Amino acid sequence: MSKKPKMNNFERKLEEFKKGPQQRAFLIERADDSDDTIDTEARTVWLAFSSEEPYERWFGNEILGHDDGEVDLSRMAGAALLVGHNWDDHVGVVEEYRVDADRRGRALVRFGKSARASEIFDDVVDGIRRQVSVGYMVKEMKLVAERDEGPDDYRVTDWQPYEVSIVSVAADPSVGVGRHDEALQQIEKETKTEIDKPEQEIPKMDPKEKEIETPVNVEAERSAAEANENNRVQEILAAGEKFGAMDLALNFVKDRSKSVDDLALAILEKDGVEAQKAEDPEIGMDERDLNNFSFIRLLNAAANPTDNAAQKAAGFELECSRAAAEKMRKDVRGIMVPYDVLAQKRDLTVAGEAANLVSTDLLSGSFIDLLTNMLAIRQCGATVLDGLNGNLAIPRQLTGTSHFWVGEGVAPTESDVTFDQVALTPHTVGAFTEFTRRTLKQSSIAVENFIRMDLARTLALAIDAAAINGSGTGDEPEGILNATGVGNSAVGGTNGGAPTWPHITKMESDVAAANADMGTLCYLTNALVRGKLKETEKFAASGREIWTGDANPLNGYRAVVSNQVPSDLSKGTSNGILSAMIFGNFADVLIGMWGGLDLLTNPYSKDTSGVVRVTAFQDVDVALRHEESFSVFNDIDPA
Repeated sequence: MSKKPKMNNFERKLEEFKKGPQQRAFLIERADDSDDTIDTEARTVWLAFSSEEPYERWFGNEILGHDDGEVDLSRMAGAALLVGHNWDDHVGVVEEYRVDADRRGRALVRFGKSARASEIFDDVVDGIRRQVSVGYMVKEMKLVAERDEGPDDYRVTDWQPYEVSIVSVAADPSVGVGRHDEALQQIEKETKTEIDKPEQEIPKMDPKEKEIETPVNVEAERSAAEANENNRVQEILAAGEKFGAMDLALNFVKDRSKSVDDLALAILEKDGVEAQKAEDPEIGMDERDLNNFSFIRLLNAAANPTDNAAQKAAGFELECSRAAAEKMRKDVRGIMVPYDVLAQKRDLTVAGEAANLVSTDLLSGSFIDLLTNMLAIRQCGATVLDGLNGNLAIPRQLTGTSHFWVGEGVAPTESDVTFDQVALTPHTVGAFTEFTRRTLKQSSIAVENFIRMDLARTLALAIDAAAINGSGTGDEPEGILNATGVGNSAVGGTNGGAPTWPHITKMESDVAAANADMGTLCYLTNALVRGKLKETEKFAASGREIWTGDANPLNGYRAVVSNQVPSDLSKGTSNGILSAMIFGNFADVLIGMWGGLDLLTNPYSKDTSGVVRVTAFQDVDVALRHEESFSVFNDIDPA
């Protein structure tokens, strides 16, 4: 039997399908021999949100790929836990997420403490609600198996989950996988393909039963609504006046669905991000220019200013450097690498036998990606704002309007909402590395990548040091350990002390007490403290160390180790031997990076050994959006 031809508009409808949000449902996993799945004290649940189980759609079987690079988890950090995919029924947050070796995506979700969240959590604990569904977007898919009879297999090779929901009924309970989506239904309706969907009967009321009517105080309800609306209007107008955005504020007042938080975000986008885009730091290099630009040729020309051959070979790079310096309107110490080059993602196309000589991962990412991925502070979840041009001020609400219980005929006391700004201004950080002259004369793609990697690593160490322990004096940004307002209830003692389990719980309590225990929560410390925590029991004779061998080793939270966290702190008689640890929502660490990279070569410092020193200068700043999102323990004796 020959295969039936596809519909003429198949490709168009497939593209429509990829644009719409999709959903799948699974059972909440329960471990038979452990209690790790549900933690009633922490109000957390481990659940599987995705697998490679095929599901038959109108075009064939859809298989969600779980290989490296197929699942984009970038939107799972702090993703919402909903009920029935209802954005207005928000009951928790995604704390952790991963893709395991069994090709399943798993997440640790934490339920809130509201009455609604507690109701859903209790049902999950009791095994009443066992279905979980994930909302996701399909970006790319490919045909992997074609059949004469039966549906073809399509593997989704690029997809992005963005929310997790507790649901009552899965669309296909026999396999634990279900979908429901209005956009999908419309496509399937057009192609005249039906999807099995369980019918839900609306329970009929027994005519003998009577509804219980609850008396409503209409006047009280009206007064409460008017008070809430007045508070909303006052907050929005105060924010508009504070930041010179009254036109925007008046528009938000008219829309009753808008809050002062919505206005703050709009002001940021209008006066912050858009202002940066208005002064684009790029010089307009096209794809061919970007692929031809070489760090090695540029550095070799700078290190050999009298070598005509080197100058001629780097003519294009030197021209781009001069254009970048003019665009940035700043004094350049050496040679400026354009922002276009720093932000590019190069796709190398090599044909013939030469293709065997090129590693597939060389130059596949931008220099900025290389740099930020090497930052320990970024691994914890810090927010990086790159390509800035000029100062950036981010609005922040400090206090909201107060609430009062009032008697009949008594007006509530007026109160004002207050704001300030989190400012990011350029601070120049310099860090040097060294290469031999022979290295700079190479034309190998591998050496080009090595140069970029080494420069990125050098800068990452310097930026990490500032974000963690910057003094905030002179030209150095203020790091977390020196910020005023962070929690500090974990104290070792007069001369410091060994870390204990109560220290860990105190750090978490600092953040929770400030209502900041949300977002990208993580620990950051050095190798010495990690070693000490691995040999320290939670409780005497418990046989359970503080630092476990799990993926989330500190009380269920992620932990990043970097020797940029100081180990030479002093307190009392302990001089230069104490270490630090940080816990908090690292998404509130803002790292601003301004366009362009200034490279200064010094071929004379070690001329007898043929070594060239290259110093990289980058304009950067660090700020904490909310200091109370962090707790520090900075007198740890790891001996």
